[in-house]
Amino acid sequence: MRTKEELPECPVATTVQLIGSKWKLLILRNLFQRPWRFNELKRSLEGISQKVLTDSLRSMEADGIIMRTVFPEVPPHVEYALTELGQSMRPIIQAMEDRGIRCKSQ
Repeated sequence: MRTKEELPECPVATTVQLIGSKWKLLILRNLFQRPWRFNELKRSLEGISQKVLTDSLRSMEADGIIMRTVFPEVPPHVEYALTELGQSMRPIIQAMEDRGIRCKSQ
C-alpha cells in the first residue's frame, strides 16, 4: 500500500490515482458482485489484454483495494476479492452507474 507521502495532496487526485483507469473501474464493478478468478475477469472485460489485467490487479492489490487468495490445488486456483478499502469505493461506482443510467434514459 502506498504511504501518505506517496499520494497526491488533492483527495480527488488520490482517488483517481487509485482507481482512475477504465479497467480498474470495471474490475471493481465486477468484484462488487463476488470474488472472481483471473480468467473469469478476462472473459468478462472485453478488449482487456492479459498484461493490462495482470498489471491492474497487481496495482490494486499493492494499493490495498483487492486481495489475492491462492488455493493450494492442482492446477492452482486464485481468486480476487475486495478488501474493506475496496468495498468502501462502492458509492463511487454506484454514483457512476446511476449517472450512466440517467444519460441513457434522456
